[in-house]
Formats: sequence, C-alpha cells, structure tokens
Amino acid sequence: MNRHPTDETRDEAQKPQAGPDSSNPSPESGAEAKAKADAADEKGASTPPDRIGALEAEIETLRDQAMRARAEVENILRRTAREKQETSAYAVSGLARDLLSVPDNLRRALEALPAEARQDKLIKTFVDGVEMTERELLNAFERHGIRRIEPRGEKFDHNFHQAMAEVESHSQAPGTVVDVYQAGYVIRDRLLRPAMVTVAKAAPGPGADSAPDPSSPKGVDTTA
Repeated sequence: MNRHPTDETRDEAQKPQAGPDSSNPSPESGAEAKAKADAADEKGASTPPDRIGALEAEIETLRDQAMRARAEVENILRRTAREKQETSAYAVSGLARDLLSVPDNLRRALEALPAEARQDKLIKTFVDGVEMTERELLNAFERHGIRRIEPRGEKFDHNFHQAMAEVESHSQAPGTVVDVYQAGYVIRDRLLRPAMVTVAKAAPGPGADSAPDPSSPKGVDTTA
C-alpha cells in the first residue's frame, strides 16, 4: 500500500532526537575556571608579598656578590701594580750583586798603595784614574738606587751588618761598629750584601783580671 508523504513527515518527527556529542564537552563556566585557579594557588603558587620578599632577598645576594667581586678585582689590580713597581725597582739586583766585587777591588788597590808612593807624579796620575773609576761606578749604582754601607762608628744593626769579631773598647760604647772589613750594599730598602764589621764590647773593669776563670776547675788559681 502506498504511503502518503505526510506519513513520512510524521514518522520523522516521532523519532527520538540524538543528544549532544559527548566527545565535545561544553566550555567551562567562569566559576569552574576560578575554582581551578584557586586550587593551583593552594598547591604551591606564591602569593604576591612572598614573591616580592624572595626577589628582594635575591637582589641583596646578587649585590653582595657583585661588591665582593669588585673588591677582589681592585685587590688584584693593586697587587699587580705593586709587583710591577717592585719588578722595575729591583730588576738590576742580580747584575748589581755580581758587580759589587769591582768597587771592592778598586778600593783594595787604593788602600794597598803606600802613602809615599802617591808622591810620584806617574803613580798619582794612576791613583787619580782609579779613584775616578770608583766614583763613576758608585754614581751609576746610586742612579739605580744602590748605595754603599760603611757603618764605622754606627750602632750595630743585624739587618745590614754582619759581625766578624768583637773587640774590647774603652772609647766606644758596646755594640758600636769600630771597623769595617768589607762595605755592604743596599738597593733601595733591600739588602744586597751585609757589611762585614768588628763590633765593640765592654772592657773588663778594674780587678777583673784577678777574678777566677769560671771555666777553670774549682779551687785552681789561674792567675799565676
């Protein structure tokens, strides 16, 4: 039997309509999104005041590190400048130490010449030449900060003098340099070679010769 078109339309209207597709969820509401954000904050997100405090602490740490690094750089620059200055000032120390024997020998030659021999005209000319050579050498030393030490009559100083012997003296105070075997030299404030000297010591008082020698056996008279 043939169906009327109106019957087909009625059947379509009577069919149940399919619900919304479950694979396409509906957009979240504003309340749901706020609830999720609040939950994330509660799980570990910092609040604004805490975040500011952490940043300020980090800034202070970085500032302290920067100041320490700057101070270290300044110390390195000062140390480098000082080492450069010392290297320049004492660069000739090795050469000068090797040349010290030259003025020593010139001085020995002059002191070994008898006084009467200096009256000879030729010898006097020779002596003048040696003395001039010695002066020029010492002047060259001084231009480079090298100075000769001849401490006769001065107080003994172990920083610059080397005592070779002690002699009793009534005219010199104990510890005074009474003779110089070999002159010393310094370069600026550093010692190149100590002066070799004889130092005065106190002379024994009256009656000291009759005193018994403490190193001798007891009861033995050592004055006979």
